Amino acid sequence: MRIGMLTEGGYPYATGEARLWCDRLVRGLPQHEFELYALSRSAEQEERGRVVLPERVTRVWTAPLWAPADDGRTYSRRERRRFAECFKDLVRGICAGEPEPFAAGLYGLAELAREQGGLYAALRSETAVRAVESACRAPGALRSVQRAQVADLLDFVDELERLLRPLSLDWYEDLREVDVCHAAAGGMAALPGLLAKRFFGVPLLVTEYGVQLRAHYLEHSADASPGQGGPGATGAGRGAPRPAVRALLAAFHMRLAAEIYARADLLTPGNAHARRWQERCGATRDRLQTVYPGMEADRFATVGEDPDCGDPDTLVWVGRIEPAKDLIALLHAFAEVRRAAPHTRLRIFATAAVPGYLADCRSLAAQLFPDEAADAVTAGENPVTFEEIGGPEAPSPAEAYGSGRVVVLSSVIEGFPITLAEAMLCGRATVSTDVGAVCEVIGGTGLVVPPRNPRALADACLSLLRDPERAQRLGAAARARALELFTVEQNVAAFKEIYLRLLAGGPARPHGGIPFEQPPEARVPGHWTSPTWAAPAAAADRTPAAPAGAPGAGPGAGEARGAGPAPATTTTTEATV
Repeated sequence: MRIGMLTEGGYPYATGEARLWCDRLVRGLPQHEFELYALSRSAEQEERGRVVLPERVTRVWTAPLWAPADDGRTYSRRERRRFAECFKDLVRGICAGEPEPFAAGLYGLAELAREQGGLYAALRSETAVRAVESACRAPGALRSVQRAQVADLLDFVDELERLLRPLSLDWYEDLREVDVCHAAAGGMAALPGLLAKRFFGVPLLVTEYGVQLRAHYLEHSADASPGQGGPGATGAGRGAPRPAVRALLAAFHMRLAAEIYARADLLTPGNAHARRWQERCGATRDRLQTVYPGMEADRFATVGEDPDCGDPDTLVWVGRIEPAKDLIALLHAFAEVRRAAPHTRLRIFATAAVPGYLADCRSLAAQLFPDEAADAVTAGENPVTFEEIGGPEAPSPAEAYGSGRVVVLSSVIEGFPITLAEAMLCGRATVSTDVGAVCEVIGGTGLVVPPRNPRALADACLSLLRDPERAQRLGAAARARALELFTVEQNVAAFKEIYLRLLAGGPARPHGGIPFEQPPEARVPGHWTSPTWAAPAAAADRTPAAPAGAPGAGPGAGEARGAGPAPATTTTTEATV
């Protein structure tokens, strides 16, 4: 089976735990071939390079969402009229919250880009700005967008052009040949699969371990505070967008999420928390199946099988140091713990950090816990330490979790708590705040307290520190639960069954194609190699031939194909017999 894997800002660029499930899935299904279609978010991301891909990834397409995308394409008068009609439908659906005009405009623009080339100039034209203005002023428009000013309209059109770049990619003639499109996230990652589903009937599977619509809301939830960027600034590093721009972008993401959820053949949320978001946005229960992320349990086996390792008087926190993790509340809770148990330590292990917030946490820790010394000749030590994973005392996450008997999660915002699942695999007792999918993950094998409640967090920690036998029992139960639900094996087995089910029950292709119409013997995966008789210079200059019908076949093979404004680049590792 040929699987088209769609990603945005993740695999094959990122190496974090939240993205590694794609790599583990690909490696765990050697009987299938994967074609990777990846959208990159920044130049820095591409410069960091890619992870090493397994051989069963037979083709890689990439496209930047950050680069200027003007291809110089201009439309005729008839094409401009067609664009104006489709774009008016799209922005009417955005501004009035109407799904039918949004879908009609989206697919109309995709068809226009497919036939005539990129949309860059058209989406940034005066026609586009006037269409957005008319939609904002029309009766029935959302109140939050009715007062949009000229600067707001220009900022929104600029951002909308970037969000709609996948419509102009040259991927679709290849996506029509795959058996299943698997989007590793919603939003822009799923947009190419949505179009392949619409035009070619390719079954679409969307996996969301973090709901993209929720992520957008959280990203802009605190942007209204004064002093954050210049007027109308949008995007990372350019400050907060204006309220009207935020409202327009939120409406676009809401309509796109609803369209994806309505058209996808199957949605696989990573937890019940994500599932509730999808249901609220229109997903039907008969097309929802929860599939938990899979983690490599072997990495934590040494610590997990040794319940006596670790200091019984040490609390451990692991994760990215950022405001959503609420380390300020954790430090205040630890102050209460120290009053009742003076010998307790808190070790904070950072996988990454927001520099300003880290500095605030260090300053608060120094104020709450002055360095202490046993006598006049001993150097003072602070009971709170800030360390990094990969340092001399914690070369790996497993050793960080194993440094104590109790692991704490103090977050005010969470999706699927990866660090909590890792702590469970290590057999640690946990104290967590009731946010996101925390209760679903621990399932009664740890203590849960309300968020932003240092007193409750301190009491829960003290109850486990004072009763090590209970902590050990909870840790053993947590490890058993994690081994049952959160391993790579269960994740791979679930998607293996889902792929076969989608292929067997998928709709017929519009042009009469059927699954497995082309025998596997017709396509031999692998790299082309130069014949032994070829001269070294000639072999070095030779460009591999592209398969018949593949992008770039003929003159310029191996380069980006098509006239889209966000040109894709491909690495083809496929031969045709």
